[in-house]
Amino acid sequence: MTARPAPHLGERLLTAVSRDPLTVPHRTRNDAVFAAVVGVAGLVLALFDDGRRPDALGWALLAGTAVPLVWRRARPGLVLGAVLLCVAPYHALDNAHAAPVPASLLALYTYAATARPLHTLFVGGGVIGIAVTVMFGVGAHEGLETLRTSGWILAVLVFGVDVRVYRLYIASVVGRAERAERTREEEAARRVAEERLRIARDLHDLLAHSITLIGVQTSVASHVLTVDPDRLDRAQIAKALDDIADTCRTARGELRTTLEVLRADGPDGDGPLPDLAALPGLVRAAGARLTLDTGEGALPPAVEAAAYRIVQESLTNAVRHGGADARVEVVLTRRGGTLHVRVTDDGTASSGTAGTPSGPSGFGIIGMRERARSVGGTLSAGPRTDAAGFAVAAMLPLEPTEAAA
Repeated sequence: MTARPAPHLGERLLTAVSRDPLTVPHRTRNDAVFAAVVGVAGLVLALFDDGRRPDALGWALLAGTAVPLVWRRARPGLVLGAVLLCVAPYHALDNAHAAPVPASLLALYTYAATARPLHTLFVGGGVIGIAVTVMFGVGAHEGLETLRTSGWILAVLVFGVDVRVYRLYIASVVGRAERAERTREEEAARRVAEERLRIARDLHDLLAHSITLIGVQTSVASHVLTVDPDRLDRAQIAKALDDIADTCRTARGELRTTLEVLRADGPDGDGPLPDLAALPGLVRAAGARLTLDTGEGALPPAVEAAAYRIVQESLTNAVRHGGADARVEVVLTRRGGTLHVRVTDDGTASSGTAGTPSGPSGFGIIGMRERARSVGGTLSAGPRTDAAGFAVAAMLPLEPTEAAA
């Protein structure tokens, strides 16, 4: 594994400037080091300045300007106030005036970088006013010199405000990135939930259809064996058993195809969808009659999958409630921009119809409506009006809308 190169000095400085001062690790320790450096700098300036060397009180006041800097990021307003309380009498005693400048500028910068700009404006004006007043009390020359060099105070305040604005900008960028990441995670979770629902529907349609056909074919074989054992119709029994075997093979293949979407190493997360090419075999296995007219041009895969599952569920209901003798007709026609799907039976069931089973209702029709709605279509199911039996009719637009998805 290749080691990450160490960041350059410029990168480290940008990182230090853009980081929130309250979240910096070891900030008290670092500020203590800064305070010590500033204290040493003030000591050197006091010793080598041309002005009056501080006495004991002056040294104490000079130390008082450096010590509070240890907590400058935790309490910037209080630290600035403490520094000013020491700086004002220090200058009033006409000590070496350059000595407390580093501590004063650092306290001003820290406050400007953490406070609101309006507060910084008021504080900056107050500091300049106090400094000029004190120095004019010492002498006219000192007062004019302080007024002339007050631009450094303004520069430090402007720099602090600029750093604060830059930190707020970086924080907003990071916040937007985090919100975008959460949005992506929520979108991924939503897609996972939708995919699980699709898999559940596919498994329901597949297993319900296959198990129903196997049950009907087994009933046929049992009927042949028990009604007239002396005249055993071996050909019909063999046909029923072959149909059961074919149904099992088909169900096993479709089940394997459907479950491929659950494999973490699968090449396609969406998995293959059933299409109308498999519809003749599905209809033939159920003993129904198929009329398929899809015209020229390919159909959208989602529409083909929806049509396939609607027909599959309709055949399952017809075979379940109508028995092996039920006559079912499946018609798919393409008219303009819509695929029309119609599945009807002749109503031979004695205990109910495909839409009104004698047992619990289940989720068959609800699932078909959701299938149609998923591609922007509609579905109706109920007793036929032109003859006895039950009809399922769906209209599936060939250009699914996003709102319907």
